[in-house]
Amino acid sequence: MTIRVLLADDQALLRSAFRVLVDSEPDMLVVGEASDGAQAVSLAKSEKADVVLMDIRMPGTDGLAATRLISADPDLAHVRVVMLTTFEVDEYVVQSLRAGASGFLGKGAEPEELLGAVRIAAAGDALLSPVATKGLIARFLAQGDGYGDWEEGARPAGAHGERLAALTTREREVLVQVAGGHSNDEIAERLQVSPLTVKTHVNRAMAKLGARDRAQLVVIAYESGLVRPRVE
Repeated sequence: MTIRVLLADDQALLRSAFRVLVDSEPDMLVVGEASDGAQAVSLAKSEKADVVLMDIRMPGTDGLAATRLISADPDLAHVRVVMLTTFEVDEYVVQSLRAGASGFLGKGAEPEELLGAVRIAAAGDALLSPVATKGLIARFLAQGDGYGDWEEGARPAGAHGERLAALTTREREVLVQVAGGHSNDEIAERLQVSPLTVKTHVNRAMAKLGARDRAQLVVIAYESGLVRPRVE
């Protein structure tokens, strides 16, 4: 299956470079280019994009606003957004995840990393490394003043608390591991189950929590207080 990619960046030269790179892959095709967020939303729908490489800072409707619009549109439920940032250690990263992005990538990333990001997002996985998850995301999303170890909160709070209560014990265990930035294979090894079983639990957790993908599971886990980071 060909991954349909939309490029959204106000720099034409950068879009051209991305187009050459993406179109060089047999399993990818650039279906459109947008210079602002509003155009990106429109093209995502008309060109049936699978993945949008979205710059955060654009004139007019920026990447964050565009991502929120895409996430809120039922007709674009299949679209995955990878946010492009100049600096990965930036609160914009967390804002992009809250807006509905599947992950983020620094503009200085190697070509292989960018292509890998497109494939990861298209597969519905979260483009979140354990380091980024435990550091940046934990710092901005964790609730409360105290910082404990990686653990399940006794009483999940906030808007997600009621839905978290619907999760089984095993689904909560898997969610904690997802929030730690671990892959299905790593979670399977940690919990001594098969990767397929982990995938099933992840999918069920996503359905119960109304999450678009794994990145949204991470956000929910932290914002609800289910997972709390430790300070190294």
